[in-house]
Amino acid sequence: MPIKIQNDLPARGELEKENIFVMDENRAMAQDIRPLQILILNLMPVKQDTETQLFRALSNTPLQVDITLMHMSSHQSKNTSSVHLNKFYVTFAEVKEKKFDGMIITGAPVEMIPFEQVDYWEELCEIMEWSKSHVTSTIHVCWGAQAALYYHYGLNKELLPQKLSGVYKHHLLTREMPLTRGFDDFFKVPHSRNTTVPLEEIQKKEDLVVLAKSYEAGAYLIQNKAGNQIFITGHPEYDRMTLDKEYHRDLAAGIHPEIPENYYPEGNPDNTPSLTWRIHANTLYTNWLNYYVYQSTPYYL
Repeated sequence: MPIKIQNDLPARGELEKENIFVMDENRAMAQDIRPLQILILNLMPVKQDTETQLFRALSNTPLQVDITLMHMSSHQSKNTSSVHLNKFYVTFAEVKEKKFDGMIITGAPVEMIPFEQVDYWEELCEIMEWSKSHVTSTIHVCWGAQAALYYHYGLNKELLPQKLSGVYKHHLLTREMPLTRGFDDFFKVPHSRNTTVPLEEIQKKEDLVVLAKSYEAGAYLIQNKAGNQIFITGHPEYDRMTLDKEYHRDLAAGIHPEIPENYYPEGNPDNTPSLTWRIHANTLYTNWLNYYVYQSTPYYL
């Protein structure tokens, strides 16, 4: 898929090296079509890494996608420069009068903090409420999924006995939804989190459908029946080395993390991790763009 991004966004060079078709603004303007307008609310600290991961995940459909990056105005980023944010990102105030075909709300490393104590919680609640009337379909990832399940459905997160970190086997619970078309019976997904929303609590909500789960990681892929809210508890967008970076970051911080499960060959952190979840990530985001965004959105936003 031609992803339309700003000409000088750093992620562009990385994607082009991976032979991913990235369309700059000049070429996109020459095409007589309406691209899908996708808003990404990036809550991760190192925003450049998440940009690249999500652009890669959105890159396997013939649809043209115009990406808008957004950050929280009520939070000061410590790991991404203000120069990068000012140049490539917008704030909610700048887009709240617009409508979007799709939206992605990323995870954030604040899961150990009660939702109401997160410094940008009020702004995030305003954005999640706004998304119900201004976005055709919204994907919420990891902590973003937990925050949305709490805000929209009152489902609170629970602390896990130890951090869930690794690549886990998942299986489908239903094939009746377009989101899981083309999925294998079993597939792998990375997870990296300290909290969870119990499967049995999600299943009590009549409007929610659990599409896939893991015996180790719990509920994984959830959507409401209308398809305008999708919740992903893991990180299918992660690249090969993301869990490795997190593991060594925690080691350096003296946290003494467990080695990510099912990640390093032979369980040895000296071995290069195998990439075993990319096809699932591509299929998931392609299905979302096609069936929940492109097939549902009006031509005139």
